[in-house]
Order: sequence, then structure tokens, then C-alpha cells
Amino acid sequence: MTAAPAPGPAPAPDPAAGPAPLRIGNASGFYGDRFEAVREMLTGGPLDVLTGDYLAELTMLILARDRMKDPSRGYARTFLRQMEESLGLAVDRGVKVVVNAGGLNPAGLADALRALAGRTGVPAAVAHVEGDDLLPRAAELGLTGEDGPSGEGRPSGGGGLLAAHAYLGARGIAECLRAGADVVVTGRTTDASLVVGPAAAHFGWRWDDWDALAGATAAGHVLECGAQATGGNYSFFTEHDVRRPGFPLAEVRADGSSVITKHPGTGGAVTVETVTAQLLYETGPARYAGPDVTTRLDTLRLRQEGPDRVALTGVRGEAPPPALKVGLNRLGGWYNEVVLVLTGLDVEAKAALVREQLEAALGKHRPAELRWTLARTDRPDAAVQEEASALLRLAVRDPDPEAVGRAVSGAAVELALASYPGFHVTAPPGNGTPYGVFEAAYVDAAAVPHTAVLPDGRRVAVPPAPRTAAPAEVPAPEPPEPELPAPLPPGPTRRAPLGLVAGARSGDKGGDANVGVWARTDDGWRWLAHALTADRLRELLPETAGLPVTRTVLPHLRAVNFTVTGLLGEGVASRARFDPQAKAVGEWLRSRHLDIPEVLL
Repeated sequence: MTAAPAPGPAPAPDPAAGPAPLRIGNASGFYGDRFEAVREMLTGGPLDVLTGDYLAELTMLILARDRMKDPSRGYARTFLRQMEESLGLAVDRGVKVVVNAGGLNPAGLADALRALAGRTGVPAAVAHVEGDDLLPRAAELGLTGEDGPSGEGRPSGGGGLLAAHAYLGARGIAECLRAGADVVVTGRTTDASLVVGPAAAHFGWRWDDWDALAGATAAGHVLECGAQATGGNYSFFTEHDVRRPGFPLAEVRADGSSVITKHPGTGGAVTVETVTAQLLYETGPARYAGPDVTTRLDTLRLRQEGPDRVALTGVRGEAPPPALKVGLNRLGGWYNEVVLVLTGLDVEAKAALVREQLEAALGKHRPAELRWTLARTDRPDAAVQEEASALLRLAVRDPDPEAVGRAVSGAAVELALASYPGFHVTAPPGNGTPYGVFEAAYVDAAAVPHTAVLPDGRRVAVPPAPRTAAPAEVPAPEPPEPELPAPLPPGPTRRAPLGLVAGARSGDKGGDANVGVWARTDDGWRWLAHALTADRLRELLPETAGLPVTRTVLPHLRAVNFTVTGLLGEGVASRARFDPQAKAVGEWLRSRHLDIPEVLL
């Protein structure tokens, strides 16, 4: 492997300022992210640690199916290909690599990396972390549903358990790095642990240095989704050049505070608002519980320090909960869909006709679940045929693959010449496909054998946190006075989209959706905190009506964060709705109109 020229040295540290910050970068936010990002981060500027997040709830299901086909698989093979071209580069530059690409088989990926190092002559010390895989002990731990205890945490639905993985913390990673590892591979750790582990090892933090651990957790949460912190998926994307945003890095200090930035000359932007958006992503209550620390999201503060530099300070931490979260993936059943195109006039009548015909044709072969949705993408007097068309989608689910296969596709095909005028579908109906279900359970941390496998092969048992505490609900802060400290004139209001004065980001946590909304100005915050309540959210997003909605107020971020319980059914793999990961729910909310004071507009 030929190394590219090394970037210039980092600025000399100021001795009076304490130890130099640890520069931790990210090169992956999911399995399938930009392949070249590893090399870009290694060559773009000074770096001490490079992390990569390859896992998500859906990814674990994909890897579980890979492992069923071949027991030697179950890890993110993309990372191995990235290391084929960049392992020597990382070692030459002294950059440690910490990734969760091990997925369901961290030992297998570590062995493959050692073989790669041997073939290429790169002196890389490889270690891995294991113990998160609880599938062999699922019945013993009550995780199988049929044999487990009833109540919260018990899986439901059909099919067998395919994967059961505890979310481990940072301590195993730190053990591996302290033992001299150049590359650390983990399975299902929390995403932020990829940053917390290197910082704890480098600065020698104790595992009850709650504030430092919490600060690093917040930085890790900002980094974990890659370019989402540098302008990707950002509400105000037209304000920056985000055609190819750079990946983020955090300059973590000895007290856990950090500066979020990116390599010079890369695209995108790092601003208080891009960082705010990522901090709101897939979080919920003000107490953000993890295996190493409970992070108080309501305490952190952001400050723009300069171009593409945002300081993240003031984070307080508390003892973590005694139980670890466990992600359960199981086969939920079989899924199929038919999307019919309705063009021109009488769209509602056409939809009613074909719906009645199809349901009658299914008769006694009707699947266990039918879900119809009509998307009115049509417009009157359209000059383009596609713009004159609406989409009627039929989604079906059943434990029996036959019930969603030919029984459905055949019934649809037989109507081709006997239904509404202009009948056609977007794709030929086919057989059903299996779908997965994700659920969260919880087990005592002491029951999970968190193990660091060091570069020399030694196995080190990693104890749980030294102290734990069940996180209590944080009392909601009083919303800001609408006319203090500066008057907000009552004046006229105008019906306008919320997105003119607020940004949003949304995502999924199992079957729940999270929608974070932030105001762009102090005046906007005084209005938003009063105007956007849980009840108002239900009015603006009718799909949430009847569902539990929890609002968390985060004054330091000028933000409110909503958790909508059950919006996504049984999780992304179950494909319960049009936007199965709730990625665009925030943008839908921003497009909704409400009465906004003209002074804000």
C-alpha cells in the first residue's frame, strides 16, 4: 500500500491549556455510506482516531440473514474492502481505527483483518470486543417471547428470533486501545461508544467521571451519522454547498468538552444549527441513557467558535441505568404490495372501484392484514401524464407466504382489462418477501459477558459500570416568557409554513418516531415553545392522532423534541408506512401551515 503525502502537522498545543485535544473523526454513518470517506478522512488533515458506524436496527437483520446463509459472515464486508486500501495508511500515520463493523461476527472480521495485515505486510495490531450476542442464551434470559416473562421487553409476533444483541458501552474498546490495538472491531455497541472509548483510554478517565463521559457521549452522538453533522439532511440546505459534505470530527478535550469541525477544504458546513439538528436526531427524554453514563441533553450548550467550528460544552452526566438495552430481530411474516396508477378524472371513484374488486377477489384467501393508501400526486390539467396520476398502494402481510403471493398478485393481474379506465401498475406484482420486526428488551448488565479480546489473544472481562441509577424523568422547564427579555409584539399573524422559522430532523427508534424542532432565533424560540405543543403536533400531523406523543423541551438548543410512540408499527423492517424510518416526518411538519407572527417572518 502506498501512502499519500501526510497532511501538515496539527497546531502546537498551548501548555497552559492542558493536554492537547484528541482528534476523533468519523467515516461512516451506516452500512453503505460513502466508500471513499475512510481515505478522505485519513488524508484530509490531522487525525488521531477514525471511527465508523456501520450498524442500525435494519442492518442487524440484514447481517443476521447473511449469517444464516454463511456462518462465517455477519459483518460489514464493505469495511474490509476499505481497509484493503487504507489499513497501511492508517498505521503509517498513527491513526487508531475503531468501528462497529463486526456486526454479528466481530471475531470473524478481526480474523479477516489480521489475515489482510499479514498478506500486505502492514504491522497492524487488531483487537475486538464481544459478548453482545445473546441469541444462544435468549431463552435463559427470557428473550424468546414464548418462554420469556410477560410485560415490557417481551417480543411478540410470528417467526423465530434471528438476532439478540445487547448494546455494550465503551469500556471494552478502551481496554483494547490501552493494550496497544491499532484497529478495534466491535459488534453492537452504542454508536457514541466509538468516541467515548478512545477518549477514556487517551485521557485516563475513571468510569465514574460522569461529566467527561457525558461530554464525549454527546460528541459521539454528533459524529455517529457522518455527514448529517456537516450539512447533510439539513433543513436549510440551500444556505450551504452540500453537494459533497465532508465528514465530521470532534476535538475532544480532557474534561469531555469538544469542538465539532471537519477537515479544511471539504464541503458542507459545521454550524450551531447543523450540530443542533444531529443532537436532536433519534433522541428522546432529557436524560439520554447509555451503558456508560446517562447524558443530560438539557445541560449541553453550543457556541460558534469560528468557521466550521462549534464548541460543545457544559454537558452533565449521571450514573447509567442497571440494565442494558437489547435489540431483538425476528421474522415477522411475509409482505407484498401492489401499486396501482390512477390517472386523470374521478380518482376517488377509481380507487373505490378497484379496492372493492380486489378485496372481493381475495375472498377467503384474504391476508391477515391489508393496508390501502392513496397518494394524491395528481394535479388538474397536467401537461405531463405522470403529473396527472395518483398512486393507490395495497400492502399486505400474513404469516403464510402463500397468502401474500400469487393469491394477491394474481387477483390484481386479472383485473387489468376489467376495472377502471387506464388501469396499470408501477411494477409487475410478484411473490411475497419476508419482513423483520425489531423490538427492544432490557437485561441486567451483569448478565452480559462484555469481553475485550486483546491483540495478543488475551481475553479480558469488562465489568459493568461502577454505579448505576434508574433514570428519573426530568421535570419540564417552564417555557420562556413570550415577551421577555425582548418584546414580541402581538401584531398580525400570517398563515405560513412552520419551516420558514424552524428547522427539524426526524428518525426512528424501533416502532417509535422522533421529531426534533428548533427555532432559528430567540424570538422564534419564545413563540415556538408555546405554539408547538404535543396537541398541536397531532393537529399538524394527522397520522399521529390517537398515538402517545411526548414532548421534551431543550431551552439551550431552542428546541422541542417529540417522541411519537407506535408511528412506525413494528419498526423499519416491517415497512408499516410510506416513510418507514420517519426520515422525512420533520420536513412534512415544516411544510404544514399555521398562524405565525409576521414579525418572525
